[in-house]
Amino acid sequence: MRSSWSNKLSLIFGPRPPLNWLLLCLVSVLALIAVLGSSSSNTFDSLTPISVPDIYTNYRRLKEQAAVDYLELRSLSLGASRQRELGLCGRERENYVPCYNVSANLFAGFKDGEEFDRHCEVSRNREWCLVRPPKDYKIPLRWPAGRDVIWSGNVKITKDQFLSSGSMTKRLMLLEENQIAFHSEDGLIFDGVKDYSLQIAKMLGLSDDSQFLQAGVQTVLDIGCGFGSFGAHLVSLNVMAICIAAYEATGSQVQLTLERGLPAMIGNFITRQLPYPALSFEMVHCAQCGIVWDKKDWTLLLEVDRVLKPGGYFVLTSSTSQPYGSSLSMTNSMLTPMEEMTPKICWTLKAQQYETFIWQKTVDSDCYTSRKQGAIPLCNEGHDVRSYYKPLVSCISGTTNKRWTPIRNRSSRVQPDDFFEDLQIWRSALRNYWSLLTPLIFSDHPKRPGDEDPLPPFNMIRNVMDMSAHYGGLNAAFLEERKSVWVMNVVPVNALYTLPLILDLGFAGVLHDWCEPFPTYPRTYDLLHANGLLSHLSSERCSMMDLFLEMDRILRPEGWVVLCDKVGAIEMARMFATQIRWEARVIDLQNGSDQRLLVCQKPFVKK
Repeated sequence: MRSSWSNKLSLIFGPRPPLNWLLLCLVSVLALIAVLGSSSSNTFDSLTPISVPDIYTNYRRLKEQAAVDYLELRSLSLGASRQRELGLCGRERENYVPCYNVSANLFAGFKDGEEFDRHCEVSRNREWCLVRPPKDYKIPLRWPAGRDVIWSGNVKITKDQFLSSGSMTKRLMLLEENQIAFHSEDGLIFDGVKDYSLQIAKMLGLSDDSQFLQAGVQTVLDIGCGFGSFGAHLVSLNVMAICIAAYEATGSQVQLTLERGLPAMIGNFITRQLPYPALSFEMVHCAQCGIVWDKKDWTLLLEVDRVLKPGGYFVLTSSTSQPYGSSLSMTNSMLTPMEEMTPKICWTLKAQQYETFIWQKTVDSDCYTSRKQGAIPLCNEGHDVRSYYKPLVSCISGTTNKRWTPIRNRSSRVQPDDFFEDLQIWRSALRNYWSLLTPLIFSDHPKRPGDEDPLPPFNMIRNVMDMSAHYGGLNAAFLEERKSVWVMNVVPVNALYTLPLILDLGFAGVLHDWCEPFPTYPRTYDLLHANGLLSHLSSERCSMMDLFLEMDRILRPEGWVVLCDKVGAIEMARMFATQIRWEARVIDLQNGSDQRLLVCQKPFVKK
């Protein structure tokens, strides 16, 4: 019997089992241990009320290490022969944005405006291919020149669309051969963006708009931002303005704003909450944004209230063709319902001038208990924790939140010790990162003795995404080093929930599930950074190839990727980087740890 089984095994595997088969056996044993350990741990936790934190911590560490070992073994077992480069997608996908396929959403049964909302479940099982740049794509101009002039071939907008646009914001653009120039001096609305900003400041009782920060206005959510002219002016005042606008197949506000090097992302006021926590912004701005606020039982306006901080301002400029200085006011059909609704949510009309109205949210949470009968109800405590595209609600959020702090008392907020530790780490790490952002690291030619790699210029990159932002330490380090960048700080949905802290610091940030595509257009970021994200996602349901394809989609040609993680995760990442045609180099940190850096650059594929 024994010899019979031996002969059968020899016929299947040969006289000596192959290395891949042995590795597969080892992986299976590790996976079995993890599964059995998980089930036994869950049973123990359910039966035993006494916690043993040291043992649990060690068990978690062993489990994480097993996952990383599995990733390393898997990358080895695949072998170099299977690392086949992926092909390019068709030209029709040059501006492809997953989750916003309107025709597919209609086919899936979404209607009444929901077809324009985010539906990632409809876009699953995507084809594995690389989104190519348009035929006339050019590397963007460096900041600040790139803020005022962009290449027309980099964005999807036709000359006819450009010339036929009736929006006052879009009329600011000048199309000259292969460039689009933005003249912010010539006006966003009425007599100019500076005059408009000054008007808002004076309506708030300030002498000029340079006092926005002193008045507590540090972050602004700009809804339907046009092409970012108002945000560009606020950035010059050190105010962080984040543009959100609906997905547009052509002439996208978000795409052009990001191409100018300004913070923006796709975001809708349709059926779902925005991926921000309650009490996130000091000002919400809507200038001709096209939203009818009294629709759907005022849930759209209640979403503004949810993200607005105590004492914050809602600035609404209505659509009108009247020139600056006109005595006309907002039409009664819109103003009267707003006048009736705003007291019910404890807003007061602070100022009104021409077509611009400013409401202020109360700083007193007791206001909600002293309202008349029939007022908008309060949401249940804790309902808005980790708001990630949840359905809109018809109740008032955040009234019992520990972050209920009036905007003018912002200096009284205390940062946790973990933030300062995080900042200290990234101060030194950023200097190392910056020195690596040069193609010389991919050169195998040795340097002459005494030569040093030249540091990249301070404005080499502009749009940065930290895919696992932790406390925003990398963003803070960029500011200290006076690099001309802004950072989209992404907090993964299953990571430590630090997004409220990041937004309170005045940084751009958002909650995101990296098992799904990010709500932006292709080629909108110059640098992607992630620390520990791959190990974190190894236990998730995500496809790593989908993640790397998404990174490639949102990264511009000649853009950079810096990943910091454990050895096994980095080796696996290098394999994927090879498949999507990135140049990649693993760098040992030389600190005795099992952490490695993977520095990649995306090539400019011209086909």
